[in-house]
Amino acid sequence: MAEIFVSVITPCYNSENTIEQTLTSIENQTYNYMEYIIIDGGSVDHTLELIDLHRSKLPEKCTVISEKDKGIYDAMNKGIDLAKGRLIGIVNSDDWYENDTVEQAVRSYQGNPYEVVYGMQRNFLNEREKTTLIHHHDFLPEQMITHPTCFVTKEAYDRFGMFNTQYRSAADYDLMLRYWETQQVVFTPVMKVMSNFRLGGISSSQVGVRENAMIRYRRGYMSKKRYIFITLKSHLYEKLHKNA
Repeated sequence: MAEIFVSVITPCYNSENTIEQTLTSIENQTYNYMEYIIIDGGSVDHTLELIDLHRSKLPEKCTVISEKDKGIYDAMNKGIDLAKGRLIGIVNSDDWYENDTVEQAVRSYQGNPYEVVYGMQRNFLNEREKTTLIHHHDFLPEQMITHPTCFVTKEAYDRFGMFNTQYRSAADYDLMLRYWETQQVVFTPVMKVMSNFRLGGISSSQVGVRENAMIRYRRGYMSKKRYIFITLKSHLYEKLHKNA
């Protein structure tokens, strides 16, 4: 296996309850030719203390930046700007990698300048495994791929752009759909679990539903009638669950 330098980014903010599992998954990686970049949004809990406790076990090239940002996608963009790796992975502070995730990404990478390697994602709800899935990139106009598993070439970010920070929950979908539409980015699926993802609350998930629908409508993959229906249904669903 050819050695390829890899950057892994973790955006975080007040993540004391979950970030240790994220950090441990980086410490246990079977692939060592990598750097780790943590972009903290100015946490006021014990997040930074926990990072310090793990610092000696993290990759030798480890960068920690703590400052206010404009949200998770702004933090991701900051990390990408700093990244030196040819492949860049992003693992959020409430998720975690399998021990061989980075190795699997490197093994599966086909060497294209513009490439996205992605794999299977295990979802957890209330700390219980709910589903394991992968969505093929051929269906991106209908369904997002498993972004927490993605490793994207630095050249793809440089050529086709990073995350659009106008979105609160669906900038990853917007990004992957833009890449797919170029017909220049190669998508390489890996039929192995590469990331473990904690499902969020009803409010954040419905923001994502509405933003995903907006993106599909704006890019011509959804009718206006369907977009309005999904948006109204999402708001109603959110309201009913808030009052439950």
